[in-house]
Amino acid sequence: TQVLPVNGSREALFSFAQAVIDRSKHDPVVICPNPFYQIYEGAAFLAGATPHFFNTLPEDDFAMDFAQLPEAVWQRTQLIYVCSPGNPNGRVMPLTEWQTLFEMSDQYGFIIAADECYSEIYFGEDKPLGALQAAQQLGRGDYKNLVVFSSLSKRSNVPGMRSGFVAGDAKVMERFALYRTYHGCAMNPAIQAATIAAWNDEAHVAENRRLYAEKFDQVIKLLSPVLPVTKPDASFYLWIRTPIADTAFAQQLYRDYNVSVLPGSFLAREAHGVNPGSNFIRLALVANLDETREAARRIVQFVRDIPQKNSPMR
Repeated sequence: TQVLPVNGSREALFSFAQAVIDRSKHDPVVICPNPFYQIYEGAAFLAGATPHFFNTLPEDDFAMDFAQLPEAVWQRTQLIYVCSPGNPNGRVMPLTEWQTLFEMSDQYGFIIAADECYSEIYFGEDKPLGALQAAQQLGRGDYKNLVVFSSLSKRSNVPGMRSGFVAGDAKVMERFALYRTYHGCAMNPAIQAATIAAWNDEAHVAENRRLYAEKFDQVIKLLSPVLPVTKPDASFYLWIRTPIADTAFAQQLYRDYNVSVLPGSFLAREAHGVNPGSNFIRLALVANLDETREAARRIVQFVRDIPQKNSPMR
């Protein structure tokens, strides 16, 4: 009654909003971090809700500043998406922030959808604090209004296999399970067998973390002389401020050096007068070590060439 297998966390995150948003109430709101995984916004729109964006900024340590939201918006909020470790910054929410979020959920009655697809890519021995774990530590063993979404795609490097699960508040899960009776697709037996094998094996996950840690160490060492890079709390990407516009940086890097990065402004929406992804790129370290290292070397050369490439024509 509290765990449901799904065909990857993406489809579950998207369909979940349709199961829990009450359109009969005036102008329901879905809160999203900004930058964010675009599924959250699409889910809000299809559910008939208005997405409201919390800008997560470096000067605030990429935290969601709950105090910035007006009372009138909280009153209309039915669902909030949170992502920890965060996409694209890799930040892990501490217990104090979970406590604040739980208290606000109790006050306003909204549901918390915790996207934890990056939770098993971390460094060292300290595992990222999960939403269910935070709830337990705070004496919320019923996981009231809390649902988490997890996936094998990042943990086991099988993004095309489409296998994950949703778990949490039994009452909320009952609503989601009923919705999926009509909307969801059953997981085929081959994927079920592969899923069982992947969840039952931790050795490949530990090796995955070791490889990512090695790539982070080498890439940060190469990039730090030319770009402000910091290892995230967890995840497999770097969120890097760029010396020129993020779109120009990505276009020119791909054109001249055949390296693909994601412009940060593509991961965000303009909110409160700013696009918080502007002048950032997301650099995913998903290639093998040699290719990742070579990409970093090319980025270094590209950054050193930027003044010449962007100087006025004579």
